[in-house]
Amino acid sequence: MAYILVAALVFGLCCLIDRVFTKTMRGQAQHKTGLSVRFSKRFPIFGLLLTVLGIMGLVYGIGQSTVMVAGGSLILLTGAGLIVYYLTFGVYYDADSFILSTFGKGSVVYRFGDIRGQRLYLIQGGSVMIELQLADGRTVGLQSAMEGVYPFLDHAFSAWCRQTGRDPENCDFHDPSQSKWFPMEEV
Repeated sequence: MAYILVAALVFGLCCLIDRVFTKTMRGQAQHKTGLSVRFSKRFPIFGLLLTVLGIMGLVYGIGQSTVMVAGGSLILLTGAGLIVYYLTFGVYYDADSFILSTFGKGSVVYRFGDIRGQRLYLIQGGSVMIELQLADGRTVGLQSAMEGVYPFLDHAFSAWCRQTGRDPENCDFHDPSQSKWFPMEEV
């Protein structure tokens, strides 16, 4: 019964944190469209579980074991880091622009025409990292395992063609089956 109660508490806290953060920090038009690229919901749930385990390790270890205190602190920091990263990273978009929200750098609005190219990286385990090169020198790393990544890239390509005056039929680099939406940039 205690495990079920802890699981319900963890799930409830995760949902509450996500809803409060969304209401207070996401007020721009792109946030309200419901169109986004985000990490899987497993990130904050796993982070919250690690945070609870870290706190339990700290409480158990105080006065008894410095190893438990050190391990609990490390697990607590890892869990908190996963939660913060999940809550701060996201790409939110509408018909003409997208917002890139990242940890420590805030949110920046870009037009789809600001995309200059892309790079592809194969991640161990079969996932693909699609790195979009932007006009101001920043990059956006999107993993194929993220929620909403392929609808975003399809929309980004069509909006990019419209904003840059290109005909989608004449873009020989465009091949979504090979994870290619934009001109390839050399590494």
